[in-house]
Amino acid sequence: MNKDLRKKIVQMVYNGRDGHIPSAFSIIDILDMLYESYLAHDPKNPSWSQRDYFILSKGHGCVALYVVLQKYGFLAETELEGFCRKGGILGEHPDYTKVPGVEASTGSLGHGLSFAVGVALGLRIRNMANKVYVLVGDGECHEGTVWEAAHVANNLQLGSLCVIVDRNGSAAQLMPRDDLPAKWRAFGWETIVVDGHSAAELRAAFERVNFELRGTPTAIVANTVKGKGVPMLEGHGIWHHRIPSSEEHKLIMEALS
Repeated sequence: MNKDLRKKIVQMVYNGRDGHIPSAFSIIDILDMLYESYLAHDPKNPSWSQRDYFILSKGHGCVALYVVLQKYGFLAETELEGFCRKGGILGEHPDYTKVPGVEASTGSLGHGLSFAVGVALGLRIRNMANKVYVLVGDGECHEGTVWEAAHVANNLQLGSLCVIVDRNGSAAQLMPRDDLPAKWRAFGWETIVVDGHSAAELRAAFERVNFELRGTPTAIVANTVKGKGVPMLEGHGIWHHRIPSSEEHKLIMEALS
């Protein structure tokens, strides 16, 4: 579990007075692993034609993406300090026209996978083998557009596409009997279930993905904990979009020390 990146997330939200700490904490381990070992990228040339694509459909968790982009050289440390401040390029949702390394402006839930399907299809038409990853939330998977896109991706055999589902329990608040792995399998996707905070399980899952221009797309259903790493933030409730007070900020930072 990456405590240093979590500290940066908390500090950004505290300073910027905006953002979603628990939603960022549930995906930060996934993003760090992806950028460290599995996503071809060039921070000096974000539009590099041979790059792999990552699309954060769950746009409200973007603070996690920002700290990862900074860690891997896309952003300067000073850019993090400008989060949700006048003159800064980092907003509450990612903007591909402003932020290097961001492939799509997201946050309207249910659209990222459709966008990723278009990217994967376009790459195949050009006979390009770039990988396409998209991260969606479990609550987002209540949107019909997710399943329309999943159906299209399977029928077009977009084997270069991998969806990662942040299964942090948000969906269970409304649909407690929703079996996401069974759904993805029913739509014809190769489906892998992992602990989204286990480096070993994440690595094993990413290694299993069989990327090919024409084949079966893959869904990695990552069981995560909203607010993972700080007991007072874990689970659901008031912390979804809450800004810590000075005392709460101190307690959170102490928990991450």
